[in-house]
Amino acid sequence: MSGIDSLGGIDRVMALRAQILERNQALSRASQSVGAPQAGGTSAAAPSTSFAQSMESALSKVNDTQVKANALSESYERGETVDIAKVMLARQEASVGFEATLQVRNKILSAYKDIMSMPV
Repeated sequence: MSGIDSLGGIDRVMALRAQILERNQALSRASQSVGAPQAGGTSAAAPSTSFAQSMESALSKVNDTQVKANALSESYERGETVDIAKVMLARQEASVGFEATLQVRNKILSAYKDIMSMPV
């Protein structure tokens, strides 16, 4: 019975894999159509970036939102004319960005641990 269950599980995994590959191809086609060549023959698509560059860019954006939120909070605390809703929105945006970054870090660490514990 476990053999039948494992075959069903394999079929589900293969079906999910096929769906992921289809979505990847669709995204690839969509990004190619967006990055159509401009006048002069150059492509509008950004050059491929490494994972480290992508992470650095994302962390930089999160840091920028936190700096902006802190600046708005400080100006509100000094009594400058700043809308409290704008301050709260900036702080929430910074908080959400930080939480998302934290979750990504946790997932990366989890994946790293899983890879390191795989038998060779």
